Amino acid sequence: MQAAAYLKRKGYQILEQNFRCRQGEIDLIARDGGYLVFIEVKYRSSLKDGAPLEAVDKRKQRKIIRVAEYYLCMHPEQAALPCRFDVIGMEDCRIRLLRNAFDCGR
Repeated sequence: MQAAAYLKRKGYQILEQNFRCRQGEIDLIARDGGYLVFIEVKYRSSLKDGAPLEAVDKRKQRKIIRVAEYYLCMHPEQAALPCRFDVIGMEDCRIRLLRNAFDCGR
C-alpha cells in the first residue's frame, strides 16, 4: 500500500493494515512516537467528487472512532497510549497527510 510506505518514510511503525471488525474498518493503525494512530486513507483520481480529505465527514469519523475503540478493547496493552486520528489524501501521485484530523469528542 502506497500510503503505508509513505508513513514508514515519515517514521511511523505500521501495526495493522485494513483492520476490520463488525463496526467497520480502519485502513492503517500505526505508532508515531508515543502515539497510537488510526489512519483513514482516501484516494481520488479526480476532484470531481471533491478533495479526498473532505471525504472524511462526521459520520465517517464516528465509524472510525467506534472501530478504534474496539481495537483498543482487543489490544489492552495499547490502551494506555494517547491516540490520534490522521487522514491521508491521495490524488494521483500527490499524498497529503493531515495529522490529528479529528478527535474522538471526549
